[in-house]
Amino acid sequence: MTDWRIAPLTANRVTELAACHIASWREAYDELVPAHILDGFDLERSAINWERRRAAGTHRLPIALAGDCLIGFAAATAGRSTSPVAELEALYVRSAWHGTGVADALIEAAAPGSPCTLWVFADYPRAQAFYRRHGFADTGDRRTDPFTLLPEQLWRREPG
Repeated sequence: MTDWRIAPLTANRVTELAACHIASWREAYDELVPAHILDGFDLERSAINWERRRAAGTHRLPIALAGDCLIGFAAATAGRSTSPVAELEALYVRSAWHGTGVADALIEAAAPGSPCTLWVFADYPRAQAFYRRHGFADTGDRRTDPFTLLPEQLWRREPG
């Protein structure tokens, strides 16, 4: 499957992004995140939150499209003079598109070669291997994710 492209998020695709986000969570985390959390997503509320980010212009929000279907997206804060380190807040690709290069293209579009951090679930080796391949390394910092209450690790990529 190589018939896909990367595009910026537009207002008319925000609800589709929210639906992709919810579906991707359910596909990726079905054995990690408790079912009541995965079942509790609200499409309308999620779309409102994503539209806020899009409208504020504080995030790079590339989406991946296969034909006219949104199959993945990323969200990263842009590095600023006060904090040149970007944060990759989201990177999700529908499971049917795993291994096709879509996630690689999304991470490059969201945080192109910049110093970057992200939080990854401590018990999710698939994501850790992906981020390691993209130059990220575990910093040793830990926290509990406020949404799932699962342990997370802070990873960082240096430029170059």
